[in-house]
Amino acid sequence: MLTLLNGLRGMDFFSVLLRMLIACLCGAVIGLERSAKNRPAGFRTHILVCMGSAAAALTGLYLFLELKLPSDVSRISGQVISGLGFIGAGTIIVTKKLTIKGLTTAAGLWTTGIIGLAVGSGYYEIAIAGTVLVLLAETWFATLGARIQRNPAYTVEVLYNEKTSLDRVLRFCKDSHMAITNLKIHTLDEGSEAQYIAEISLRGGESCESILSHVRVMPGIIAAMGL
Repeated sequence: MLTLLNGLRGMDFFSVLLRMLIACLCGAVIGLERSAKNRPAGFRTHILVCMGSAAAALTGLYLFLELKLPSDVSRISGQVISGLGFIGAGTIIVTKKLTIKGLTTAAGLWTTGIIGLAVGSGYYEIAIAGTVLVLLAETWFATLGARIQRNPAYTVEVLYNEKTSLDRVLRFCKDSHMAITNLKIHTLDEGSEAQYIAEISLRGGESCESILSHVRVMPGIIAAMGL
């Protein structure tokens, strides 16, 4: 740790006030980036989380160092970390397309709370480094992550009249190194001959058109299309 900051690690009024101000600043810096992207938890939320965490850490230190109570200084901080999970869960939503949004904001809130605990404990170095790294993760790393090539995900609908046809389709998908993420089967009564519709959600492997071209020529397959 930096020795020049040792004078600011005490429990006097100036040190406590400085810690709260630093917590406010760290939360504000992270919150500004989130607000600029119109995320559920923005500027004020991050400030409150960081300051509240710092106050919790300071309270634990005060009870132990100043009042000499037989208390565990880390217990309050541990409860803060657990409580942040409930706040972060409120920013996570599942869209109609079954995609999850808000995970980065939730993780940022959780990290902001821990930064506040570090400030309240007088560990300024890790708090400042953590704030800088969180900003990098939410800005520059976000651009880098967008360039990562991801396996395509799509759903194909297969109409068939032989139950063994679906087994052939699924075997082909597995042999083509595709992950089957969901499978729905519906039965259609068309006169004397029963027909079936299978909705197969896939990820990775070949393109959707390539899969459909292989499936359409399989025995028992009436039609196949992408959704």
